[in-house]
Order: sequence, then C-alpha cells, then structure tokens
Amino acid sequence: MATKTILLDVGGTFIKCSDGRQIPIDSAGSRESIAASLRAAVGDAEQVAVAIPGPFDYERGVFLMKHKFASVYGERFADLCHSGPSCHPERPCHPERPCHPERSEGSIRFLHDVNAPLLGAIKMLGLEGENVALVTLGTGLGFSYAVRGEIQVNENGSPARGLWNIPWEGGILEDRISARGICAAYGKDGTPYDIACKAYAGDPEAKEVYAQTGQLLGQSLRPLAEELNLSTVLMGGQISKSLSLMLEPMHSQIPDVRILQLPEGAVFNGLKALFP
Repeated sequence: MATKTILLDVGGTFIKCSDGRQIPIDSAGSRESIAASLRAAVGDAEQVAVAIPGPFDYERGVFLMKHKFASVYGERFADLCHSGPSCHPERPCHPERPCHPERSEGSIRFLHDVNAPLLGAIKMLGLEGENVALVTLGTGLGFSYAVRGEIQVNENGSPARGLWNIPWEGGILEDRISARGICAAYGKDGTPYDIACKAYAGDPEAKEVYAQTGQLLGQSLRPLAEELNLSTVLMGGQISKSLSLMLEPMHSQIPDVRILQLPEGAVFNGLKALFP
C-alpha cells in the first residue's frame, strides 16, 4: 500500500495543503488553536513535508518565531500536531502506545518557505547546474539562493543571506520593497493590487511607484548578483504577479541576469523532493 503523504505550506492565516484544502490558522492565536489547525492539516498522513517561515529549527522542527506563532515558541511541530484529546501536551503518549504509531521520527520534514519554492523551481525549470536566486514580494521581502542548484542555508536551515534588513534611508529595505512600502510610496488608499490595476490602466503615479520599486530592487540585487555570479533571479509572492510593471527598470540594474516569474506549484514541487 502506498504511503500517505501530505504537503503543507504554512502561512500566518492559512495552511495550504497539497490535496487542495486551505485550513485557517491564527498565527497570533493560542497554543490550542494552532495545534488544532496543524492536526486538521496533517490528518492521518504518514509522511508530512512542511514549508514554514522562520525563525524555525528546520532540522528538529521547532518553532522559534516571536513575531507570530509566539504561543508555541520552543515547541516541536510534531508534538503540536499529535496532541489532542488522547495526547495531552503535558502527558506524552506511552512509548508502547503512541497516538500515531505509523508516523516515525523523521516522517515530518521541513523547508523554509522561501527555500521550498526555490528548490521546486530549480527542478521544474532544469536549473540544477546554475546559481539562482528567488525574491519573494508580499507582506515582507524574502530572498534565497542556490549555488549550482544547492540551496544555501544557515545553521537553522533558513536562507544563508537576506535582503529585507539591508539599511535603506534610515530604515531597512523591506520598508520600501513590500506591500506597506508600495502603499506608502503611492500615498493614497489602496492595496498593492489596487495600485497595480491603476498602473495597468495608465495611472502615471501608480506606474512610477512600481517602476521605482523595480529599480530599487535591481539596484539592491546588483552586488549580490555579482558576488554570487547569479544567472537567474526568480520572482515570487503576490506582488510579483505585477512583475511586468517592474521588469524593465529592474533589468536595467542587473542586465546580465535573467529575470523570471516563479512557476506555479513550485512550493509543493520543492516539498516533494524531501521524500524522494
């Protein structure tokens, strides 16, 4: 009988599941509510692969975030998704009668939520021999890179380098290149999607905001592109769906680098690789 596997993309408000479900999760909620969401997502799967933001210990599966999921700081993902009426967090399962005897140690594996789509895209686009980076644009600014197809990580399994906290005009780069940064630069009501729609409709101020965002991103990537000898930069996240508004000014700063949209399904394709 085939092993039942589930792939999970854990965000701050939903867990996207490879079987098409979206499980609500409140990253600011109580331990009990977070554990209930994890249990619902995992279900009776025997193997689980999880994309989740950091800080997180990706080898041991331990939550290390304080800005969200704070109520489960220091706890193991496996313990949370196993806990329930028959498995109280302060009364662990009897070693001879575990709640999930079919789920062995190592059957839950983890990737950073930027590393997972990068790994998937490398496999989907045949970039195994190249130096490739992924930039994710959304609520925040994510960055990960691979050298000859091997994703580079730090001691906890998070991306080895970052863009978000690069100093910029008395703050950090994420203050400008993110959802909040685009909205602040436009200076009027609306979401980044609203502003993009206005740009595509010909609004000169909206077009300029996205053009400046692309130029600043390309400028920020240039030293990394040179240092890491990047051949390709992939663009992911909700805001990257408006890549055409940013592409030309971004490419003007890194003319020797190919800039591509992250392919659909990259996260789950990356997670699949954890159980070859």
